[in-house]
Amino acid sequence: MERAGLAIREKDPTIEATPQSPELQENTTPKTNPIIAKQYSRTKLVVSLIHTLLFLLLTLVVLATGLTSQVEFLIRRVFEHDELVLLGFAFALGAAESIVGFPLRIYSGYFLEHRFGLSNQTLGRWFFEGVKASLVGAALTAPVLLALFWCLRSFGELWWVPIGTLLFFLTVVLSRLAPVLLFPLFYKFKSMDESTLKDRVMGLCERVGMRVSGVFVFDMSKNTKKANAAFTGIGKSRRIVLGDTLIANFTDEEIETVVAHELGHYKLRHLRTMIVVGTVSTFAGLYVTAQLYSGSLDWFGFAAGDTIAALPLLGLWLGLYSFLTTPVSNVLSRAHERAADRFAVHLTGNKQAFANALTKLGRINLADTAPHPLVEFLFHSHPSIERRIRGLEVIQVP
Repeated sequence: MERAGLAIREKDPTIEATPQSPELQENTTPKTNPIIAKQYSRTKLVVSLIHTLLFLLLTLVVLATGLTSQVEFLIRRVFEHDELVLLGFAFALGAAESIVGFPLRIYSGYFLEHRFGLSNQTLGRWFFEGVKASLVGAALTAPVLLALFWCLRSFGELWWVPIGTLLFFLTVVLSRLAPVLLFPLFYKFKSMDESTLKDRVMGLCERVGMRVSGVFVFDMSKNTKKANAAFTGIGKSRRIVLGDTLIANFTDEEIETVVAHELGHYKLRHLRTMIVVGTVSTFAGLYVTAQLYSGSLDWFGFAAGDTIAALPLLGLWLGLYSFLTTPVSNVLSRAHERAADRFAVHLTGNKQAFANALTKLGRINLADTAPHPLVEFLFHSHPSIERRIRGLEVIQVP
């Protein structure tokens, strides 16, 4: 989802309550073992890194061995038009990557989640959701890939300018349409029934001057025991969404502070900032990638950038740029999360409930509350729960 300010990347059902000042020691959330949380989060991280390295290695192998040229040659025996050849080529390489990466994907997405008691999915459900996500991803990627190919042929080494512009507009359009067109493909959303909680949430929206199309509950529990909430969409599609697992495990006061955190992202204009920063980063990344791509074509015997067999090389440079710059974008993201935390406390005046909510999120989501600082810097878009709760201690409640 577009904003998930309280989503926690490292999760664990055995998190011990974070040391707190006397002011925050009333937290009644059951304590759990932080060792299991670290084991879960470290395993997820290691598998993710192995998967990334495997993708890079696979790409290098198919380029260095000339396999991409052979695949293009075989597909040209079936299709005549370059656009169809491109789509067939992308499908063939995508299928190969899916097969090679499947053991890691099913281990991380299914077996590991069940091992730590987080998943509610059957194996069949896991397959079904994965296939659905792949189809949606392919439908969104194919037009961009065709546009990229056209720009490579039409604009030469300046292809990155129109592609960057296209990606900016695509981001805005998806932000507007995703809540009403994409998210319902994966979850059932229903408007929250009239209740004290809904009144609290709508009251918070009115206080910050945000108009929303409604407060919605989605069936997060069909897949997982984890909990989350989000402020998503722009314009008329703007809405507050709450996982049914959140409602089942949190008090109204705790949920109110969670929503206040999400509203902080809106009021502090974090979404606009991230779009601007993301756009600048995208253009910079495309420019750098264009130079690296052009300069490395002859390493693998390619004569031109619009050679279909060469496009995995472009994907390789884009992937490396994203991997290396993610820690930089995470610095800004963590700053936004801390600011939204302060906003939530000032808006609700309920520091204790927010501390309780953070601790519960850690326990339910199996979050490592105190990861190694280097791991947090490199891979976490959110500050650790321990840091966040310590940050609450110094906030003066009005």
